[in-house]
Amino acid sequence: MTLKTLNPYDLFDVRSLLSEEERAVQDSVARFTDERVLPIIGDCFDQGRFPTELIPEIADMGLLGSSLPEQYGGAGLNGVSYGLICQELERGDSGLRSFVSVQSSLCMYPIYAYGSEEQRMRWLPDMARGKVIGCFGLTEAHGGSDPASMKTRAVKDGGDWVINGSKMWITNGSVADIAIVWANTDEGVQGFVIEKGTPGFTAQEIKHKMSLRASVTGALFFDNVRVPDANRLPNVKGLKGPLGCLTQARYGITWGPLGAAIACLDEVLAYTKERILFGRPVAATQSAQIKMADMARRITAGQLLVLQLGRLKDAGQMQPQQVSLAKWNNCRLAIDIARECRDLLGGAGITTEHGAIRHALNLESVITYEGTETVHQLVIGRELTGINAF
Repeated sequence: MTLKTLNPYDLFDVRSLLSEEERAVQDSVARFTDERVLPIIGDCFDQGRFPTELIPEIADMGLLGSSLPEQYGGAGLNGVSYGLICQELERGDSGLRSFVSVQSSLCMYPIYAYGSEEQRMRWLPDMARGKVIGCFGLTEAHGGSDPASMKTRAVKDGGDWVINGSKMWITNGSVADIAIVWANTDEGVQGFVIEKGTPGFTAQEIKHKMSLRASVTGALFFDNVRVPDANRLPNVKGLKGPLGCLTQARYGITWGPLGAAIACLDEVLAYTKERILFGRPVAATQSAQIKMADMARRITAGQLLVLQLGRLKDAGQMQPQQVSLAKWNNCRLAIDIARECRDLLGGAGITTEHGAIRHALNLESVITYEGTETVHQLVIGRELTGINAF
């Protein structure tokens, strides 16, 4: 019996556990990343520019709201397929995956899950086509990991709501057509759809970023912004609304960093075979092989972790604590691998002609947003002990 050669980026043949449809989704997005993203993303990062020219293609592939029913413009894909989309996009760049995550999980999902049928039909098909871009307004400058300290407030005034406050670190913030904004009310936290151009609503792009440079990040400001009650998401009240959205988005983030890690390992495997030092390839040294073997070990463990998480999600059994564990594990392994790969590339590793430094810088954001590493560690600590240490 002849055993087949192992895939260095899938040593346990996790791909064999995927369905035919799941493999087709992965292959399609992988081709898009190879052919359309990788040739331009280094320059986009250098320029601090999000590649908006790719949005129509992303939409045509069904990657926006991919898990939503077809009647709302979605592709009806399962959770594992969505995870594979995130993995392959982040193999290109975290900023591109962030765009799809925000549009799908933080904007389209709450309209679908918490909105009225009128709101679903009004917004979702155009969002799936990339005609309407959304952003998610939860984080505030003073609050960060503590959404319960939210200061943005909405007050009922006849048939309208008047909103005052601000939001910070908002992906797509200054380019979005609509914002899903969470605000305190007399009946608890509620969500509102606020359209660009509404009087009193302004957005400002955040500059001078050293991370997610190929992504738009903004701040949102609300000065007596008046919206009709028809723009309120009617089917949820309290923090369970925005936290439910975050669980969906964090799920995608458990997959995405694996793509960044695989990209870094792929690059450094090729480089260390070609770079000759002291009369032999760097890849022929024990230190380099040990480092790359450890990368493969962590990637393999991360792949098995998210596949099981995806199967739990598709069975309706996924728990937020499980998402926290996977985000913590996979963001940590990815940022460590990116840094190690930067080191193996030597001096060349500090330029964006190679991907490792770009991925490492991007992952500084990914390991922070939608729950810092410490937050997810404390979520697991609370689950283990029954004691809230926040």
